[in-house]
Amino acid sequence: MKAVNPFPTDEYEFALCLTHDVDRPYKGAQSLYYAVTERDPSHLTGLLPGHNPWWQFEDIMNLEASLGVRSAFYFLTEPHLLQRDPEKWTDPYYWIEHLGRYDLTDPAIADVLRALDERGWEVGIHGSLGTDTDRSRLAYEQDRIERVLGHDIVGGRQHHLRHEAPETWHHYQSLGMAYDASLGSASKIGFEHGYDLLRPFDDEFVAFPLTLMDKALANQTDGYDDAWSACERLLDAAAENAGVMTVLWHPRNFCETDYPGQSRLYRNLIERALEMGAWVGAPAHLYREFDLATDAEAARTPQA
Repeated sequence: MKAVNPFPTDEYEFALCLTHDVDRPYKGAQSLYYAVTERDPSHLTGLLPGHNPWWQFEDIMNLEASLGVRSAFYFLTEPHLLQRDPEKWTDPYYWIEHLGRYDLTDPAIADVLRALDERGWEVGIHGSLGTDTDRSRLAYEQDRIERVLGHDIVGGRQHHLRHEAPETWHHYQSLGMAYDASLGSASKIGFEHGYDLLRPFDDEFVAFPLTLMDKALANQTDGYDDAWSACERLLDAAAENAGVMTVLWHPRNFCETDYPGQSRLYRNLIERALEMGAWVGAPAHLYREFDLATDAEAARTPQA
């Protein structure tokens, strides 16, 4: 496995890649679950007709557009619970997981995918549980996204970061995708897998290690100031090492009532990275802008 990193360049010191896993765009039935488990009846507002606090697509697009950047949105195509193994039908984990499931062919969801794509955002795959070792199911989910968009996608990330290396990467590559962004942690933040992108097969395919997930940041810090200090430390480390820093902010975390301060943290992270001379954008855009496939081919070609 080789590392690859185009930074620093004449224009940029390091990179900040922005990603969003679209797990649950509808709070809906999960409102009752959170109201009970967190003993907070305010969650029940998510059951009110016409009120969906987790539908944050336009707000995210407006925030990023105001800063002149774009990000990647990874969408799920989950099987119905009853399509899973019967042994899972009585498992409360999977019932909770099933709440808020959405369909890419639903007009509202399909319109969001097309709007993101048409306005310059990346739309990718968020492989459902089990697709890390099931190429045929992963191919089905990829096809569903590409049918909505009308063109191929470049990459994505596995749901809950569940992947089997190198098997899952082989699946992505065999299906024509250029990258996967599943390598990382939901409980730790930092450059655990280094500051570079990885070429697991020493060819054009690239893995984007995850540096920072919103959930992990919240669990490892105490309040906004502490969280922002952690973000600054990571940005400083990325700059010092000319690294590629990849962050994950779930769309629901832009709901201020449920996740106070998260939207502000995300905005400040982008603003600070731009001030520091970073390239900021979606993984597919970085892959294309810096010709990573061409670089890999050149590295394999003997020089005369």
